[in-house]
Amino acid sequence: MNRRFSLLVALALLPLLPAYGQNGPVFKVSYDEVVDGGPLTGRVFLVFARDDTREPRLQVGRYGVPFFGVDVENLGPEEHVTFDASVLGYPPRSLTELPAGTYRVQAVISRYSEFRRSDGHVLWMHDDRWEGQDWRVSEGNLYSVPKTIDFDPTSRETVWLSVDRVMPPAEIPPDTEWVRRFKIRSDILSEFWGRDIFLGMTVLLPRGYDEHPGVRYPTVYNQGHFSLRPPFGFREGSEFFDAWTGDGFPRFLAVTIQHPCPYFDDSYAVNSANCGPFGDAIHQELVPEFERRFRAIPEGWARTLTGGSTGGWEAFALQVFYPDFYGGSWAFAPDPLDFRNVEGINIYEDTNAFWRQKEWYRAPIINTRDHLTGEALLTSEQRNRMELVNGTKGRSGEQLDIWSAVFGPVGDDGYFKPLFDKATGTIDPSVAEYWREHYDLRHILQRDWATLGPKLVGKLHTYVGLMDNFFLDFGVYHMEEFLESTTDPHYAGSFTYGKRGGHGWRPFGSDELMRIMAEHIVRNAPPGADVAGWRY
Repeated sequence: MNRRFSLLVALALLPLLPAYGQNGPVFKVSYDEVVDGGPLTGRVFLVFARDDTREPRLQVGRYGVPFFGVDVENLGPEEHVTFDASVLGYPPRSLTELPAGTYRVQAVISRYSEFRRSDGHVLWMHDDRWEGQDWRVSEGNLYSVPKTIDFDPTSRETVWLSVDRVMPPAEIPPDTEWVRRFKIRSDILSEFWGRDIFLGMTVLLPRGYDEHPGVRYPTVYNQGHFSLRPPFGFREGSEFFDAWTGDGFPRFLAVTIQHPCPYFDDSYAVNSANCGPFGDAIHQELVPEFERRFRAIPEGWARTLTGGSTGGWEAFALQVFYPDFYGGSWAFAPDPLDFRNVEGINIYEDTNAFWRQKEWYRAPIINTRDHLTGEALLTSEQRNRMELVNGTKGRSGEQLDIWSAVFGPVGDDGYFKPLFDKATGTIDPSVAEYWREHYDLRHILQRDWATLGPKLVGKLHTYVGLMDNFFLDFGVYHMEEFLESTTDPHYAGSFTYGKRGGHGWRPFGSDELMRIMAEHIVRNAPPGADVAGWRY
């Protein structure tokens, strides 16, 4: 009787339990041979949105609309990709968790290309089309016209979507009186990746550049994510525009670098096992070409670095890895300078990237916080699931994946060996140790201070908000603790903190930063250097 009663209860509960892959609506996606004859290898996305002001694909993001992804290999025209309750999604994990309602639904096919790398590995990755590794807008990717549907997670309806549109090329802004752009094929990177890889620059010219043909100028390298916009938000009507074009302002060349890699919109500007020798390519190919085309002073004392977040890490790291090539770094909210806090994760002591085990309970690791209230905005598990839906094998084009690509070793399959499992969060200590020895900047400086220290005196200046949204202030604390302890020589740089400052906090504007840099350059120029010609 007890067994029979238990069976009856179990049968009664079956309709309440999610039968992934069986219950719920199904979406079938195919592409029209008119737009592409195929076959296609890549990733197919299904996106839902309530807001009709933009296409659903343009609303995907860490705080964005629900989307789901499926890898495909050699998919032919009119073959169907099935999205059902078994397909992983974000923010809802499954279609059965998507609330009932009226949605605009859209499908996108992101193309992958074959890369035959010089290390012998063959990888299928997204080949950047100068859009900055963004599958939502990349040239040649396919998409469907948004379709309005009434969605019921308990129905067994099948919805058919035909992908019949092609995304256009990225728009390159025209050159102006003040802004010039150029792009080169990198022989170094093309050899590594087995396909053409390009580097570029957006150059902001000083006032009077054409009227002073005999003057050579110092350069500020403004690091950051892929962008074709002018450095420092230069645009008519802004305070920086007025300062840059006004009287009494130091005359610099200001540049941003375009260096997307197959993993991200930015390579982090250093040599790495997975992304390749971007550091060599930038310093041996791109910078010399820039200094040939424009009248830059080709010496370290006249090159300065700045940037925020990703660009902040690059500004700090390039000064450390190329201490003689650059004359000073001003890094704002840099990505982790010490890996004891990587957006909440202590890669050396934590055993799991999603949860921290206490004696009687486990607590979720917070990835993002509100800098005013301290409220948790995303957990580490949520952030990583968002990346996993964007792409498997580290092909999400997102933040945690590029850190593994830049900082980590190559895996047996040719893609990066992950720091932790994206599904379970389990951390691999051997990968953490690789990160430490190659890219933990605080560890590297402490380990190599005897040789690096004399080349870095007065060159490292760091700024961060005390409530950085991604906990990046903790890496800065660890870095300051070490650098302030240095002797023979003392680092003689600076650390500046903003009370309750979030990720975008800065103590002053770009115009004031440029004046600080100019004073630094003049003060540290070698004897006989021309420091007057560019201060007209």
